[in-house]
Amino acid sequence: MNLIKPKKQPSPDATVFSGSAPLPEPLITGKQTFASITERISAIVEGKPPKGWMIAFSFSVSILLMLLGTIGYLADEGIGIWGLNNPVGWGWAIVNFVFWVGIGHAGTLISAVLHLFRQKWRTSINRFAEAMTLFAVICALVFPTIHVGRIWMLHYVFPIPNQMEMWPNFRSPLLWDVFAVSIYFAVSILFWFTGLIPDLATLRDRAKTRARKFIFGALALGWRGSNRHWQHYELAYLVLAGLATPLVLSVHSVVSTDFATSILPGWHTTIFPPYFVAGAIFSGFAMVMTLGIIAREVFGLKDFITLKHLDKMSKIMLVTGSMVGYSYATEFFIAWYGGNGYEMFAFINRAFGPYAWAYWTMISCNVIIPQLFWFKKIRSNVKILFVLSILVNVGMWFERFVIVVSSLSRDFLPSAWAYYSPTIFDIMTFIGTFGLFFTFFLLFLRFLPMVSMTEVKGVLPAADPHYKAPEEVKEND
Repeated sequence: MNLIKPKKQPSPDATVFSGSAPLPEPLITGKQTFASITERISAIVEGKPPKGWMIAFSFSVSILLMLLGTIGYLADEGIGIWGLNNPVGWGWAIVNFVFWVGIGHAGTLISAVLHLFRQKWRTSINRFAEAMTLFAVICALVFPTIHVGRIWMLHYVFPIPNQMEMWPNFRSPLLWDVFAVSIYFAVSILFWFTGLIPDLATLRDRAKTRARKFIFGALALGWRGSNRHWQHYELAYLVLAGLATPLVLSVHSVVSTDFATSILPGWHTTIFPPYFVAGAIFSGFAMVMTLGIIAREVFGLKDFITLKHLDKMSKIMLVTGSMVGYSYATEFFIAWYGGNGYEMFAFINRAFGPYAWAYWTMISCNVIIPQLFWFKKIRSNVKILFVLSILVNVGMWFERFVIVVSSLSRDFLPSAWAYYSPTIFDIMTFIGTFGLFFTFFLLFLRFLPMVSMTEVKGVLPAADPHYKAPEEVKEND
């Protein structure tokens, strides 16, 4: 009598086999096939936009018009319409610049760094994360452009010969910003467009009108899907990922040197570069989660942007949020351990001075709230994740506000202290950039595939060379 119980065999219908070992739970649900992925994603571009898209687009365009009107009034009147004073010569403009540059970090991180580490879960979110990067950088560049005052003289800040014989100071971190952000923007465009080429060819082949065939045909650059094309594509994508990876670390490090190279208490610290990079990734992933949750609800992409994707993004936000909280504590420790009275006052003033309300908002949103991501139930609740992702970006904006304003408003001389308050034009300009961001983003969702069909197909079980369909498994049994 055989007393050894036979092992229970997994059902072929429930498990996809690669050789003899079962593969992990698939990233894409709903029993998708290569054909169904093409149909689902292409239908978003080819079909009529939902009513929600039309309402959102109309609203965002109206806010964009408010931005353009505010910039026009600024050009006519000058930056005196803002709340700047002496000593707060940097106000909401630099705060919002750093905020938007930080938002743009997650797209390149998801695309480049996670691609080099072969993280397949990135494939469902990398396309719109890359687009988010481009639009966030455009919003960021608005602020230094209009902050110069006489916008029509902006060409003097570029290193080109001019009749005034005025040349930028190449030792200034502000000029480093110009090069760092410009290179980051250029590489991000190339990376984004390179990944789009196979999908553009798919839309070209499916196009039913001459105009669409011509536009997508020109953008697809003659793609035919041959073996040679795929080899060149994968090599170019890998090279661009290698170029973009150091930019993820360098761009916000350079932005942080705008502050760290000064002698102002609260700014003169070497912790700023890694601290700013962690904060940028933190806020960037929060924005990706916000946009991803909206997209999966409006366009019915729950099979592509699954709870598994949201769970992984939550874990990254937990790690980077903890790094940001550690940086806050380190700043206080350095101020105390260094024995510099001005530094100690700067941080005590942040926590208990006139801007304490902003400081504790920052602590609540950036340190306390991310600790909720430790709990699986929180990471599995889409509504809670949506609210938390918004609160994280609120906290990250307040972080930049606290760094800039609290240090400038109370520096070395008490006789020079002044309280900074934004005007309605500061607020309208900042809100207007959200109109610019969402106008571009909604146009992207309407006319280009928001999910990479090519890369998503690569993570399907059927893309595994050792894949056996359930029918084949039954026949072998």
